[in-house]
Amino acid sequence: MGIGRGIIGCMMVLMIVGATAETFNVGDDLNWNIPPLGNVAYRTWAATKEFEFGDTIVFNWSGTHTVARVSREEYDNCTSTNTIGPIQTTSPASFTLDTNGTHYYICTVDRHCGAGQKVAITVGTSASSRTTTAALSAIVLAIAISMLSLM
Repeated sequence: MGIGRGIIGCMMVLMIVGATAETFNVGDDLNWNIPPLGNVAYRTWAATKEFEFGDTIVFNWSGTHTVARVSREEYDNCTSTNTIGPIQTTSPASFTLDTNGTHYYICTVDRHCGAGQKVAITVGTSASSRTTTAALSAIVLAIAISMLSLM
């Protein structure tokens, strides 16, 4: 009986820890468009978020836009000759943040990137309360289940 509870407890811990991923709409209400004040809109948006491994970012737009993941050099120069993966031409376009570090995205249409339609997403460089809370909850749950299995 105790072993069964232990297995169920481990499964619950895994579900709690795995349930921390979030989905972010790039730009919130601005969506993925040429920002009215240049790149400051997307820089400010990204700076207010805590992105973690496993999160998803979604680019929503209407009209003629694209989104491509690029290197920092291509981000800085607004070029897309060596994109990381295919250029997404249909909205909504989703990307899973599958590595820590900074991910760079640009619109490849005409001069949209130069007008500020680009965003840098930094993943996993700060202590996240979301991960810490999930980890602590998992530990408490595991202890509680272990105690139940002793009964």
